[in-house]
Order: sequence, then structure tokens, then C-alpha cells
Amino acid sequence: MAFDWHGGTITRDTPIGDDYRSTQKVRRFMCEQCGAAFRFDRPFMAWIRSGAPRTMGEVVDEWKRLNG
Repeated sequence: MAFDWHGGTITRDTPIGDDYRSTQKVRRFMCEQCGAAFRFDRPFMAWIRSGAPRTMGEVVDEWKRLNG
């Protein structure tokens, strides 16, 4: 079953699959986890869609590693 990226509750354990969408809700989650400096850029978005991260927690951790 596909996750509702617009209405579902996003946590660090939320799995990322082929249905991933970069919604306002995802951006809010990332800002909450990473701070006000969070921004998506094309290489980071491509990495998310590459299948490398399996959860939103891994996405948060990678952004912090790259921008920390």
C-alpha cells in the first residue's frame, strides 16, 4: 500500500519507496528535524529518489552529515 505523502504522519521510520513525493508535509518534517537552514537541492533530491535511503530518518541523517 502506498504511503500518503500529503496526509500521512511522517516519522523517522517512514519508509521511502517508489511512491515518494516531496510534499510540503515532507518539507515541514525535514525543517523540524534539521532546523530552519534545511533546503532541498537537486542532487539531494536525486539521492532520495535513487533508492539509497530506506527511511526518512536516513534522509535526515544524510542531510545533517552533508550540511552539519
